[in-house]
Amino acid sequence: MAYPPHDVLIDNLHASARGDGLAFEKLYRATSPHLYAQLLRIVRQEAAAQDCLQLVYLRVWQVAGQYDASRARPMTWLSTLTRNIGIDWLRRQRPQEADSEAIIDSLPGESDVESESDINQQAESLQQCLTELPAQQRQVLELAFFEGLTHQDLASHLTTPLGTVKSWVRRGLERLKACMTRLT
Repeated sequence: MAYPPHDVLIDNLHASARGDGLAFEKLYRATSPHLYAQLLRIVRQEAAAQDCLQLVYLRVWQVAGQYDASRARPMTWLSTLTRNIGIDWLRRQRPQEADSEAIIDSLPGESDVESESDINQQAESLQQCLTELPAQQRQVLELAFFEGLTHQDLASHLTTPLGTVKSWVRRGLERLKACMTRLT
């Protein structure tokens, strides 16, 4: 499913903030399949994902007025809310750690700091490699991996034949891999 243009989602968010139920329904219909799939990946239970999705849209209804289009795209903002709610659900499912030794063991150690440094380096390399890609390949990869669009969604969103989109993704990933190998 392709999303409506960003400006339509932004308008629906702003109208929802003013209490417009129809705009909220349009927002829900346009975004809920993607957010539900995201929740399924996080919580791994259909019933829990459905419950969390309800919490997501309750939260959206409550805080839509806080959305700032200059800071994030609508789907990025919605995905962040969704991720946080999914993670909160997972945390509530864990038994509380009463043992102070277990808490101390869970604190980041030296290896965690080194891992974070490696992650930061990889993120910088990835950003650099993305800027080296042709615009079409960069766009499809960003939409696929950061916005969660499928090949079919990409083809609809970009009004481009499916085969062309698949080629852009494949070639983009090949170039990205070669670049990341060169930089690391």
